[in-house]
Amino acid sequence: MCLALLFRLSDNGTKRHLLPINCTKFQLFYYSTAPANVTNSSNLLVDLLVNSVGFSKEKAISTSTKVTCLKPGNNKPNLVLSFFKQIGLHKTQIKTLVSAYPGLLFSDVDNTLKPKITVLQKVGLSGSNLTRVITRSGALFHTSLDTCIRNLDYLRELLGSDVDSVAVVIKRAPWLFSRNLPKVMPPNIVLLERVGFSSMDINKFFLNRPLGMVQKTEWLESVVRRVEKDFGIPRGSPMFKHGLEAIVNFGESTLKMKLEIFRSFGWSDSDILTMVQKLPYCLTASEAKLRNGLKFFMNELGYKSSYIASHPTLLKLSLEKRVLPRNEIFKLLKEKRLLRRRLCLYTVVSYPESKFIENCVLPFRYELPELYELYMKSKG
Repeated sequence: MCLALLFRLSDNGTKRHLLPINCTKFQLFYYSTAPANVTNSSNLLVDLLVNSVGFSKEKAISTSTKVTCLKPGNNKPNLVLSFFKQIGLHKTQIKTLVSAYPGLLFSDVDNTLKPKITVLQKVGLSGSNLTRVITRSGALFHTSLDTCIRNLDYLRELLGSDVDSVAVVIKRAPWLFSRNLPKVMPPNIVLLERVGFSSMDINKFFLNRPLGMVQKTEWLESVVRRVEKDFGIPRGSPMFKHGLEAIVNFGESTLKMKLEIFRSFGWSDSDILTMVQKLPYCLTASEAKLRNGLKFFMNELGYKSSYIASHPTLLKLSLEKRVLPRNEIFKLLKEKRLLRRRLCLYTVVSYPESKFIENCVLPFRYELPELYELYMKSKG
């Protein structure tokens, strides 16, 4: 059509140019109309993210590309933000939630958001607990209401009438609402019953390790084999349940990395097995905690790996808040020869706080009046 306007044949058959400039302007105008509207819509969303949510301009631009453009007159984002404020979310929490799930801004408050919040309130979540669950699981709002209700009913059936337990597990793992719990959990429950777990054991395991209960049954079976065969903890042992709970969330690479830490300090496989059989939860300590503990006990105090393996609690205690402060007191009392009975550091750090004060601080308040102050100062 534009070519017909641009060119007209003359009487002698030659082409004559007509309105080339105006036609060019028409073309430019025609092709730039849609992008201009998109840009305006995008700017509206960017402005809202900056002014109402607190995003930087760069973050707002980046986020705006992930969702539908905000059209003039669309008040959903403002209604959503107002709703989040009404249920107790502060600006930082709203910012975190929108950053992770920007599509929430275009949700229907009455038909999507409010019913989901009601589900959470029915399990006893309110105030800071409610806001914590919401900010940790924006995926909840992308899960159908029927799925949420079905999962809640299943949790109530599994955990009984203990509403607190349902609230506890939801606080720890709000993503549970997005899973198909009635389908994925029963096979794992059957497996745990087969290896000796009671109903109470299963509930406790689920509360502490919810992720382990929604894995494929084949995975859970492999963990059972690892506890029994690799670590030598039989099903009948009281430590079997603890062993399963300790490593159920570990992948092969994570577990291998934990074991390599001990080997790097000269531990034998026999030492490692002794430790795990006595206290499997040692493996749940962070890499930094394990390394720092081993450096202190082995490099500074000269403890042998066999001793630590047979006293694994040493590696679970807080080095900064418990072991180091008490070790300072213990060293001082030994230097002053004030200890009236034989004590070892393991006994000293194993005392409950009140018993430690009673046995290692108060009896020496006259000989060393500054002892209590030194202890409290060393604790930070």
